[in-house]
Amino acid sequence: MDEEYDVIVLGTGLKECILSGVLSVDGLKVLHMDRNDYYGGESTSLNLVQLWKHFRGDDKPPEKLGSSRDYNVDMMPKFMMANGGLVRILIHTNVTKYLNFKAVDGSFVYNKKKIYKVPATDVEALKSPLMGLFEKRRARKFFIYVQDYDESDPKSHEKMDLNKVTARELISKYGLEDDTIDFIGHALALHKDDSYLDQPALSFVKRMKLYAESLARFQGGSPYIYPLYGLGELPQAFARLSAVYGGTYMLNKPECKVEFDADGKAIGVTSEGETAKCKKVVCDPSYLPDRVKKVGKVARAICIMSHPIPDTNESHSAQVILPQKQLGRKSDMYLFCCSYAHNVAPKGKYIAFVSAEAETDNPEVELKPGVDLLGTVEEIFYETYDRYVPTNDHTADNCFVSSSYDSTTHFETTVNDVIEMYSKITGKDLDLSVDLSAASASAEEE
Repeated sequence: MDEEYDVIVLGTGLKECILSGVLSVDGLKVLHMDRNDYYGGESTSLNLVQLWKHFRGDDKPPEKLGSSRDYNVDMMPKFMMANGGLVRILIHTNVTKYLNFKAVDGSFVYNKKKIYKVPATDVEALKSPLMGLFEKRRARKFFIYVQDYDESDPKSHEKMDLNKVTARELISKYGLEDDTIDFIGHALALHKDDSYLDQPALSFVKRMKLYAESLARFQGGSPYIYPLYGLGELPQAFARLSAVYGGTYMLNKPECKVEFDADGKAIGVTSEGETAKCKKVVCDPSYLPDRVKKVGKVARAICIMSHPIPDTNESHSAQVILPQKQLGRKSDMYLFCCSYAHNVAPKGKYIAFVSAEAETDNPEVELKPGVDLLGTVEEIFYETYDRYVPTNDHTADNCFVSSSYDSTTHFETTVNDVIEMYSKITGKDLDLSVDLSAASASAEEE
């Protein structure tokens, strides 16, 4: 192993796989190792027997649940925004050719103890039962402002500089009610809590536009898409991409110890007595535990059901966002549902997740408001995991550590972490100006 790699990547979680793929395409020499004998790390996908082993400690799931291999249960379930960052990366790297996508049926929000479809355009705002007559008109005006807003066209700015005006100030100009602000900020702009209200409004408006443009893309009921067979397909697709460009993959490599020189810079990784040399190390928090800190934890419930989530128009796949205020919490709760329509369960079965940033040590009680919305569940598994962020200075040690996955059921935060890491590793921006139509055909196939 005398050759030197530009980058050694440790762990085959989704973030690490995207980075090794993109860096390989850039012409860097990449070695990718994982201590596990499977792809995906924390973001892996389990069949029924593996799920049972993970949560129940044995490998004998009840027969009534159907064939184990018909299950592909994602441990980090997240939908993709049709025009979002992840889809842009998939097109930029041509990974779309390894995957088949299907649109997600519905996008919903919890408001005043009921589930509603999220209105995303001025036309939908006028039809939505979420708002009374006068509020509908105000919301419609606001939606039109957002739709017409163009950063490069001052005429569309209505004399407001969104780099200075806060989201709160912008919204107050339209006189919207609290419940309206709640669903716009959390279910459209996908903010996890209310801190965005006191930040410049530009990002908030851009996030609303992304939602509306993604929704328009497939004329479906939601702006989201999801791969057939679930997200477990993604790390492997990026692994293939990396291999096409000369990257090397090794699974089942115990230990994977990062080696440092006298100046504290990473110079290689040792596994089974052999050291591979490198200039930079990219990894998830579990490979460099002394260079990360715990910043929170995620509580979640994984459920197997024989019906869709009630009040979601019989959607085979759906996201429901429960804004913090509606539950008296500090951050949002998320429901995610997928089924045999995306080949993640046998015919007639649905997989639902309830997730939230944990604010207590009791996931059963904390997640109850979400679980109660699911109706009858056949099996339910609870789990809590810690969330870590890096504390090291990458300029000093050449180590680039990803943050743990959060509780959101969409990919926007995950992709932002990847894009920031890419810039730190390469010193340049990831080019995401792509022809989005390249990913459309596969999303419409039944």
